[in-house]
Amino acid sequence: MAAQESIDSTEGDLKRLESRVEELIRACILLKEENRSLKTRQDNLVAERATLIKKTELARNRVEAIISRLKGMESGT
Repeated sequence: MAAQESIDSTEGDLKRLESRVEELIRACILLKEENRSLKTRQDNLVAERATLIKKTELARNRVEAIISRLKGMESGT
């Protein structure tokens, strides 16, 4: 009987281990999907940031040009 109990115990251990491995595989798959999604979001945010920096620089240049023209108008009066 002790041998049978040992076999049953080992089978139970193996089933628990198999269940845990399957859980870890599911968690790994979910984390990979989340990671892929986060990388895509980061890429989009980096691109958006670059666009905003470019627009800010254009606006700064326009404002500086307007200020220069205004100063020129003041000097001319």
